[in-house]
Amino acid sequence: MHKTFRLIILGLFVAQSLVLYIIEGMIPVPFIAPGAKLGLANLITVIALYSLPRKRDVCLILFLRIMISTAFAGGINAFLYSAAGASFSLGCMVLLKKTGKFSIIGVSAAGGIFHNLGQVIIASLIVENIKIMLYLPILSIAGVGTGILIGITALFTLQHLTNLPLYQRLRKI
Repeated sequence: MHKTFRLIILGLFVAQSLVLYIIEGMIPVPFIAPGAKLGLANLITVIALYSLPRKRDVCLILFLRIMISTAFAGGINAFLYSAAGASFSLGCMVLLKKTGKFSIIGVSAAGGIFHNLGQVIIASLIVENIKIMLYLPILSIAGVGTGILIGITALFTLQHLTNLPLYQRLRKI
């Protein structure tokens, strides 16, 4: 039963992140930076990071979302950008959370910055031009803003999630 419950929870997290990814693709975002997004699917990553006891489960959720979303809505470049951004972002968020010195909002904001850093590094490698890094400050501002919004939403969601009887069981998977 324990393994079945874990698979159901992981499947729900993957499904929720995919739905948010699809919804985000439908929202026109009038950012000053072309290519900047809200990062709605990252909401599920942050919630999973703070609610699941095993960080490898968070990695699995993120990896499955990237694989499924690029299989349906992208090519190899989309996969490279997503994987690099997600790897940098999750690595940063795990390290900052582990220190215990940052709030969920700060961790999420840093994740937004590092997601953009990973993507800009991949972009500079693909086009073989380091000057693309000049785009990073603009993307970082957008990343901080969206990271703060995602962090606030995750904080609010987790505060309400702890009131559910299922949450204590979730912490034990």
